[in-house]
Amino acid sequence: MKALVISPQPFFSPRGTPFSVYYRSLVLAELGIEQDLLTYGEGRDVDLPGVSVVRIPEFRFLGPVKTGPSVLKLFLDVFMFLWTANLLLRNRYDFVHAHEEAVFWCRILKPVFGFRLVYDMHSSLPQQLENFDFSRSRMLRAIFRWLENSALRNADGVITICPDLRDYVDGTRNVKGVHALIENSIFEPVRLSGGEDESRTVADPIFPLAASPRPCLVYAGTLESYQGIDVLLRAAKRLVDEGIDAEMLIVGGRPDQVAKYQSMAEEIGVDPLVRFTGRLSKCEADRHTAQADVVLSPRTSGTNTPLKVYQQLASGVPIVATNIHSHTQVLSEDVAFLAEPTPEGLAECMTAALSQPDEARRRAEAARRLYEAKYARTVYVAKIQQFIDALLGPKVCAA
Repeated sequence: MKALVISPQPFFSPRGTPFSVYYRSLVLAELGIEQDLLTYGEGRDVDLPGVSVVRIPEFRFLGPVKTGPSVLKLFLDVFMFLWTANLLLRNRYDFVHAHEEAVFWCRILKPVFGFRLVYDMHSSLPQQLENFDFSRSRMLRAIFRWLENSALRNADGVITICPDLRDYVDGTRNVKGVHALIENSIFEPVRLSGGEDESRTVADPIFPLAASPRPCLVYAGTLESYQGIDVLLRAAKRLVDEGIDAEMLIVGGRPDQVAKYQSMAEEIGVDPLVRFTGRLSKCEADRHTAQADVVLSPRTSGTNTPLKVYQQLASGVPIVATNIHSHTQVLSEDVAFLAEPTPEGLAECMTAALSQPDEARRRAEAARRLYEAKYARTVYVAKIQQFIDALLGPKVCAA
């Protein structure tokens, strides 16, 4: 059995590492499905038996591909369309697994080649246009909404990654094929081609682990505006004013974003408390998260559950997260300290997590049990197997 997987983003690049695509393909390969994985030219190949990575040209002179919608992505997707058609002409696939906007051109090609189409929907693309402020054009958003609805109507299977997106898709009443909620909830080490042990996709020097005896609060992720780093820094100011002896580590971010928030930290007066690492490889980020006394997710907007939440659940470290729908689809007061998305709310919950060690430990242990019951690898694999069985017929993978 063979599938064509299409991921329109950099694959294992310092600027974009689609772990969710990697884990989907990893499990499909374990289930006996050989894959051609078509992706952008930027990035590094991985040691993934049963998966052949096919890349379009990199066009390095155009600069790096950034997160979210962009004109550069539109340009690159023209080549993705051409490469998709070429692969379909030369190979016979049991199904085509299209991530994100790849479903749009696969929807066009499906009647020509007659393949089964799986839409792996990580977000609503019309919502992305709004969230990343790509365009204020109502017409453009209407076009993307029409394309999205058409893809949902014509896909043989749809995978969504969080309850909000599942409910959104069900509410459109457009899905006629198999629909499964499969969270991006596994995060085991990745092996790059060439024998490297893990996903060291960043050439930055290793940032030293904290040597201070003070408790450490760690945020690890991007520094996009919706992540609430500005609110977090203002919350840190309240910790300083209350005389709480702790340190905060902010892991991730482009150089320009780090410079912006470092300047803000200096203006607010929390620069002695807060350290920024800049962008690190996943294994380096995990090392810092593992040393945390409290892990943070201060996101202020959005509806999709952040991928880091699942790793935080499994970590056994107390979680402080904002009390917004993006988080509460998975988190509750039983497993995390949920804060209002304000400096006051975050400061109050960080203080509680640090000053109530028994309660913090109880919630962290409950979080780990929740992860094992609903999101662990065995659960993830079972969901993929059930989806493929429903799409292609029971036991087809083992045949």
